Amino acid sequence: MQTRTTIAGLLLALIAGTAGAAPSTAAVPGEPSVKAAKHAVTAYRDEVVDTLAKLVSYNTVADKDIPFERNPQHLGFKKFLKEEAARLGFDFADYGHVLVIGLGPQDAQEKVGMIAHGDVQPVDPSKWKKSPFELDRTSEPGKLLARGAEDDKGPIATALYAMKSLKDQQVPLSKRIELYVYMAEESDWEPLVAFVKSHPLPQVNITLDAEYPAVTAEKGYGTVAVTFPKAGVDAPAGEPAVAQFSGGFFGSQIPEDAQALVTHASPALEAQIRQRAARQTGMRYTFERKGEDLVVNAKGVSAHSSKPEDGLNAISMLADALAVRTWPDSAAGAMVNFLNEMVGTGYLAEKFGNIAYRDNFMGPMTFAPTVIKQNAEGPQLAINIRRPQGKTAQQLSNEINAALAQWQGAHQAVQLADVKVQIGDPWIQQDAPQLPVLMKVFSYFTGVKDPKPVAVGGGTNSRLFPHAVSFGPAMPHTVYTGHSEHEFITLKQLLLNLEMYTAVLAELAQ
Repeated sequence: MQTRTTIAGLLLALIAGTAGAAPSTAAVPGEPSVKAAKHAVTAYRDEVVDTLAKLVSYNTVADKDIPFERNPQHLGFKKFLKEEAARLGFDFADYGHVLVIGLGPQDAQEKVGMIAHGDVQPVDPSKWKKSPFELDRTSEPGKLLARGAEDDKGPIATALYAMKSLKDQQVPLSKRIELYVYMAEESDWEPLVAFVKSHPLPQVNITLDAEYPAVTAEKGYGTVAVTFPKAGVDAPAGEPAVAQFSGGFFGSQIPEDAQALVTHASPALEAQIRQRAARQTGMRYTFERKGEDLVVNAKGVSAHSSKPEDGLNAISMLADALAVRTWPDSAAGAMVNFLNEMVGTGYLAEKFGNIAYRDNFMGPMTFAPTVIKQNAEGPQLAINIRRPQGKTAQQLSNEINAALAQWQGAHQAVQLADVKVQIGDPWIQQDAPQLPVLMKVFSYFTGVKDPKPVAVGGGTNSRLFPHAVSFGPAMPHTVYTGHSEHEFITLKQLLLNLEMYTAVLAELAQ
């Protein structure tokens, strides 16, 4: 991946300010662009939703037991896109993991690219009113609910009809438009890395996988994984202990479920836990007695792990509810102690040694426990990191290891096992000539004055394409629902995206 780990503060200020500044508020898209955009929402407001419904009907979660090239869901999705491209009058090329849908001469020297992904994150169907692979248009009026509705099948549908509208209106284009649909963005970037090395790419690209007005910087993805061995410290006979602690679904989702089993829990101890849990805002708990044992179930709010502030972390909050005492350092008990002493209920690493930091443009590093896996050696806790520029990977790794060693020194009966520290690089786009166009289109269709580029916690395929920045599909200062168990896009937002994508393509490809 083409990343940069250190950039001078002066250069960043230039990018975030002068180079990333919007044009004059008097600047507006050209008349052909606006006309095509209005045509798009008038002519295709129903068709774009129907196409989205078909796209989300394919369960394109990566399946470790079925190779991609034989997965019937992925094959069905690709077949449908090929048929859609033909129906709408576009050419189509299948490069395995990468699909390219084009409008304009294939031998064109200049191109404009749009980048999206057709795969989706895992989903728990039991948490949905209808199947997450059926577009739910009725449960919540105004919302279109499904896995992939926002991330990233809604953007694919709108991109297709934006291209179709340009074709309908015969907007004069001097550049070819290509829509790239990658089928493993959520699980494996290597096929795309190989593809971009061997294929000619558009000179200017927009990624449809983040936020407006435009994203010119992304934090680096990382993980701290620690296993708590079963050969820990048992509680004295008859004394309370945490025998089991579990939670989370996958690494890039803020967990909304967690569960603990407390053995030999007296009524007084249960009352203490209930009282502490009741002080937490927004959390829901159930308590179940099994003889002398107590099962505690915590329900929070799932979210994309790049925006932990949008969720309510059930793992962290349940550990806090149990913080009525220090627990014997059994495997599960040690994990609860670790969570309370090193993580807490925040998500900025305030308690984890000296690792917390922030960047003026990219914001703070976030540090959130996301999933607990039950391994043969013992439970493994994974903590998701989203780090801005400001520290080298080596410095951050050293600080993480120092914090772990300090905790280990205070809990010598626990020998932390299989410690893994993986730190990805933050990325910033230094050269995006399309920014003035994106800013004026966004300002025109939203009424937002003087918009500026932003940074996000997530990582997109913008990193791999020339001069790429993200443009939508989510509005700034809204909850991003991708990766959550309540993923949706509003009809209003879908149609607004359709307008803006149409106008942007008309402007960039003229």
